[in-house]
Order: sequence, then C-alpha cells, then structure tokens
Amino acid sequence: MPLTLFTSPGCHLCEQAEEMLDYLDIQCNLVDISSQIDLIRLYGVRIPVLKRADGSELGWPFDTLDVERFTA
Repeated sequence: MPLTLFTSPGCHLCEQAEEMLDYLDIQCNLVDISSQIDLIRLYGVRIPVLKRADGSELGWPFDTLDVERFTA
C-alpha cells in the first residue's frame, strides 16, 4: 500500500520518523509541506504525518509498533 510521509526541512521529529521507517524497511513518498500553503494549513503543526492511500493518517507521536499496525 503506497504511503506518504508529510515532512518539513529541519524538523527533528520528521527525521526521527524517517529513520523509523528506514529501520522498518517501509518505503514511502516524502512530501515537503513547506512550499505548499494548503499543506501547511493541514499539517503545519501536526508533522510528521504518515498517510495511507485510503486516506487514513497516523500523526505524531508514533512508534514502530504503531507504524507496523498502521501498515499491516
């Protein structure tokens, strides 16, 4: 199932989320919200946010178990 991780440059929480996904060997599309005003409005204070193709979202804070359940 395709996944998207909404991030922003310099976001240490986003970096932690990316490392967690790498550790779990989960592939996802990274979307930088910083240049898109609509995404900033949606995710600006909630990033990192992991989103599935079905529209379900997993917002921070999450851990490896949360991600495994979300992607199962």
